[in-house]
Amino acid sequence: MAITRILIANRGEIALRIHRAAHEMGIETVAVHSTADADAMHVRLADHAVCIGPPSATDSYLNVANIISAAEVSHADAIHPGYGFLSENAKFAEIVEAHDIAWIGPKPEHIRTMGDKVTAKTTAGDLGLPLVPGSPGAVGSVEEAKKIAAEIGYPVLVKAASGGGGRGMKVVPSEDLLEGLMSQAKSEAKSAFGDDTVYLEKYLGNPRHIEFQVFGDGNGNAIHLGERDCSLQRRHQKVLEEAPSPVLSTEERNRMGQVCADAMAQMGYRGAGTIEFLWENGEFFFIEMNTRLQVEHPVTEAITGVDLVREQIRIAEGRPLSVKQEDIRFEGHAIECRINAEDPFTFAPSPGKVSYYHAAGGMHVRVDSGIYAGYSIPPYYDSMIAKLIVYGRTREGCIMRLKRALDEMVVEGVKTNIPLHQALLAEPDILNGDYSIKWLEAWLAERES
Repeated sequence: MAITRILIANRGEIALRIHRAAHEMGIETVAVHSTADADAMHVRLADHAVCIGPPSATDSYLNVANIISAAEVSHADAIHPGYGFLSENAKFAEIVEAHDIAWIGPKPEHIRTMGDKVTAKTTAGDLGLPLVPGSPGAVGSVEEAKKIAAEIGYPVLVKAASGGGGRGMKVVPSEDLLEGLMSQAKSEAKSAFGDDTVYLEKYLGNPRHIEFQVFGDGNGNAIHLGERDCSLQRRHQKVLEEAPSPVLSTEERNRMGQVCADAMAQMGYRGAGTIEFLWENGEFFFIEMNTRLQVEHPVTEAITGVDLVREQIRIAEGRPLSVKQEDIRFEGHAIECRINAEDPFTFAPSPGKVSYYHAAGGMHVRVDSGIYAGYSIPPYYDSMIAKLIVYGRTREGCIMRLKRALDEMVVEGVKTNIPLHQALLAEPDILNGDYSIKWLEAWLAERES
């Protein structure tokens, strides 16, 4: 089927990103928005706009009935969920398809399978992906947990089966602390996700977070588009991402990428997905799969030249992948900085009116953002207001261009974390690519002391 009008069930820079890809394909767009987002850029630029509720995300961007109604009244024949909100909600995907509206995303059953971390881990193992040593599934009792922990060795990690963002996750250094920390993890998981199911994994000492971008056509054909290194994190939230990873060889990239692509082909996966690993001492360990577009997808686009949103739309139309694995070339280096409206070092949110805005520019500099001078950043949603993506022939050249772009980018009226990124790019470890998922929090703690 040919898609003619896409409802974008999201907001901010990703809604604008989807709108641009759709328009370049000759497809109309429908923006949905809360009352707080009535003046948002994606609303201004869309062909049609529908208000779906008050500022609270629960009453607007997470309101399935209102979104479906908006699609029907606007005669949209497809829905793109972006990331966050309902993008990994299998029930929403099923409802969309039940209304004869194309779902620009994976099959609902794959969203459901990979959305439960225990099921995802079992499935990943069955598909040949390397796993972190741990429990084969959910852990039901403290006695069972102690037995498994003794087998894999301390420290271990207790993790919630549902959700993410570090909630319901506890590091257990020794057996005498297991019962108490497991109870805390279950309590947090129940409060945050309505599900207190937990499982155990071996706690890796100093790993990197490396993820592979995959794409499938839903008919048993799949490719990978290389990896992204997302190791600079604070409280399990990514701050800066780059592609390719500074630590992988071409041989490792090709081998693991093919393992991921083969797994998706075997699964019959449809659309975009990201398989996330912890990497340590040359070994990969599967942690989860995101069945959606990632925030950091532009760095992959920069080094491959493939428009991932365009590819998502093509797949949703039932068309084959536009590229074969042998067509993919990894050239140069790209880094993305997440620009947030927050204090750069305390991370306190800083919503408010943007009094002046100047986006960085120049060769191979991309800014994905929906803000403008006079725009009021609402306090109800995620603090990310822009993504600065820079490309260079080499990593060193990319970093130099990124430093220049950060110096050039101006957002006044609110605080942003631009100074944090500037400080990070002055650090020898970052310049050398010598960092892990623990580096940033240790660096921040040292600054505070």
